[in-house]
Amino acid sequence: MNMREMQKIQQKILKMQEELEQTMFTGTAGGGAVAVTMNGKFEISAVKIDPEAFDPQDIGELEAMIVAAARDAQGKANQAQERLTMNLTGGMKLPGLF
Repeated sequence: MNMREMQKIQQKILKMQEELEQTMFTGTAGGGAVAVTMNGKFEISAVKIDPEAFDPQDIGELEAMIVAAARDAQGKANQAQERLTMNLTGGMKLPGLF
């Protein structure tokens, strides 16, 4: 591979990484009673809670659902990063790519 080809690949990787960072991932818990949205940089941008799904006296259940929804969103973002890495490297593990 010559230097020009490597630069093109590097530019392609950077562009795809930027797109991934801007992609929004929504995780849910409790059958959709709680939804957490985050971007590809794992920054949470929204939390939605169905008020009819929770008893105000049982805040512990709500807290657990928020954590579960955040983990679900994070898992989706991780899967997207893994797919991108696999597509770019043809399955080879390159340290520090993401």
